[in-house]
Amino acid sequence: MLVEDDDGVRRGLQLLLEGQGFAVQSFASAGPVVADPDSLTATHLVVDYALPDQDGVHLVEALRKRGWKGIGVLITAYATEPLREAAQAAGFAAVIDKPFRDSQLLNALDGRRAAPGPA
Repeated sequence: MLVEDDDGVRRGLQLLLEGQGFAVQSFASAGPVVADPDSLTATHLVVDYALPDQDGVHLVEALRKRGWKGIGVLITAYATEPLREAAQAAGFAAVIDKPFRDSQLLNALDGRRAAPGPA
């Protein structure tokens, strides 16, 4: 699963992840993710911190409260130590600073999936 409000970035990341075997469902904001019961079956989540309706950390906290057990990677242009600590407390596997290289995201996801599946 991918949540990124910038259309161009979202499309580029979707193509990257699909090229690596992920079946990607993408969203431009957090609200539709929370409303979609299928979001709880996603094995991976790549989410931007700054979303129009809710930040990425709070989104993952909400999903975890509903039983989501997947791997989360937070991408952000606003990385601070307090944000990194909040992301870790929410259960993110990694926080990646924007701009980033494709390899950074793929390395954060590498080894954290048993087989290609919904992202």
